[in-house]
Amino acid sequence: MDISASLVKELREKTGAGMMDCKKALTETSGDFEKAIEYLRKHGIAAAAKKIGRATKDGVVGSYIHGEGKVGVLVEINCETDFVARTEQFRQFVKDIAMHVAAANPLWVRTDDVPKNVTDKEKEISIAQMQNSGKPVSVLEKIAEGKLKKFYEDNCLMNQPFIKDPNKTIEQLLKETVAMLGENITIKRFARFVLGESKEGA
Repeated sequence: MDISASLVKELREKTGAGMMDCKKALTETSGDFEKAIEYLRKHGIAAAAKKIGRATKDGVVGSYIHGEGKVGVLVEINCETDFVARTEQFRQFVKDIAMHVAAANPLWVRTDDVPKNVTDKEKEISIAQMQNSGKPVSVLEKIAEGKLKKFYEDNCLMNQPFIKDPNKTIEQLLKETVAMLGENITIKRFARFVLGESKEGA
């Protein structure tokens, strides 16, 4: 059965599950939306959203060195218990995030971390670029919002496509890991160092 991308997206937004999990759930249930939600719940995938917000006081600081010591990354990722912090799956997640930061060079963890003056400036630049287009202000605002979304995808870790699987964002990878391990997980902060570069990471 051919499952539409819009239906997969709707299920993803409703449950917080990954794109591939949503597509599989819809395929298994012949496109029945409610049954697909039930399928995800039975497999523990949709439960991840409920765990978001729980306190994360344990975890690890992980590192990754790339390019024969030319790029180095430190990440602090928190979970609820030391038991989960010591699992192979959690350690792999930490390693994947550190590798991703090394490769994708995000500036902030999430959109809320971006200073207001930066987002305002991005919007201002976008509107200035289109001011002679003859389009109404309301249309220009919507286009500017779209460009801001792209800015977030380029610069905010949670919004970036995962380097190992561009079909999912880091946020989706996080939710899938939360579902798998049964605990809330928080990417708290990172620092990226490039040999000879003075710019600080987030």
